[in-house]
Amino acid sequence: MRTVDDAAVAAAVARIPGDEPRIVVSGNFATPWYLLDLVDKTLPKWRAFVLNPQHGWPQRDGLITETPFIGPGVRNDPSAVYLPMRLSLVPRLYLTDRPPDAVIVQTSTPRNGRVSLGIEVNIIPAAIEAVTRRGGLVIAQINPQMPYTYGDGELELDDIDLALEVDIPLPSPPERPLDDESRAIGQSVARYGADGGTVQLGIGQLPDAAAASLTGLRNLGIWTELLSDGVLGLDHAGALDRDRPLTSTFLFGTQELYRWADANPRLLMRRTEVVNSPTRIARQPGMLAVNTALQVDLFAQANASYIGGRIYSGFGGQPDFVSGALHSPGGHAVIALRSWHAKSDSSNVVPLLWSPASSFQHSVIVTENGCAEIFGHSQPEQAAALIEQAADPRVRDELRQAAAQLGPAGVVPGPPGPS
Repeated sequence: MRTVDDAAVAAAVARIPGDEPRIVVSGNFATPWYLLDLVDKTLPKWRAFVLNPQHGWPQRDGLITETPFIGPGVRNDPSAVYLPMRLSLVPRLYLTDRPPDAVIVQTSTPRNGRVSLGIEVNIIPAAIEAVTRRGGLVIAQINPQMPYTYGDGELELDDIDLALEVDIPLPSPPERPLDDESRAIGQSVARYGADGGTVQLGIGQLPDAAAASLTGLRNLGIWTELLSDGVLGLDHAGALDRDRPLTSTFLFGTQELYRWADANPRLLMRRTEVVNSPTRIARQPGMLAVNTALQVDLFAQANASYIGGRIYSGFGGQPDFVSGALHSPGGHAVIALRSWHAKSDSSNVVPLLWSPASSFQHSVIVTENGCAEIFGHSQPEQAAALIEQAADPRVRDELRQAAAQLGPAGVVPGPPGPS
């Protein structure tokens, strides 16, 4: 690793071969913003491969953003390229359709001859390996405010070609205080937790509410794609098994969470291929996977990706964890959502999805109205449970009529057969 100035980085970036080089960028709240701006000003045309780009992500002619998970920074970018894919499979793209020419990351300062990717491991180790094999460039924004986390995100100094020192605070997601509905949902989700079990919590207010309701349990393990302040609350409450590592692949939270993560020997940051492997998830005892959705239908299909026919986010790790949790001994795959969407004044439980499903056939669908248990029930029983236990009372009659029209087996009638 050679520490250089802006001019040296710009010169190296300008020498990347190709008219439209592909550069993998650390995403979520670990985006190396200073370095990203420098690269964008240097290259007239390039492709950025990133997960969940945040507000402030550059948009201009000549820059094409490729992502398997749309973030707020590109939701209104018509040139963004969405790649529908389970997160566990994303690293395969680096060896096939989307080989990287360079990687830019944000890391901690060196400790004992290494730096750490800190709060964002995810798909980055695979990208660094792929670009190194191709003789490409790895550039790090070295930030003393990035926590040093242990695991797959620890890099040897020789893994990095150039480093730029930038001392800036890490951003955090906006706080969303819990309300009565989210608390009710969290309390219902907690019914499916058990002492000695394992927890995965997705992004959002409802998984945080579930974490707040799990604090009375003991000896919990954490095996989760995202680790947020909800897990920090479980730790403070004494709910976690101190002999099991807290396994995650990226952090999403407050400055307190980042301080807690720094050099924490109990926190193990693993790469996506490990954390999101359904096989490894299934090995966790009593795996409680808690994820959210925008809509569910009477076939227990969940849409967590589309709003009004437009892509809003992506599969992420939801299908990985739903599948893994269902195969875990004593496991549950929970979808938590509000039954009613206030802004559009419409039900989030619908007869049939018109957008692609993110996952389906979960253990249970939980709303503020109750728990609709899915696993092991017939299709009509699943539909009835969703209507009577999860849907808003204002729309239940309409859903009952829709269920009847779907047929006695709860399926869409097909075309008539030959006479």
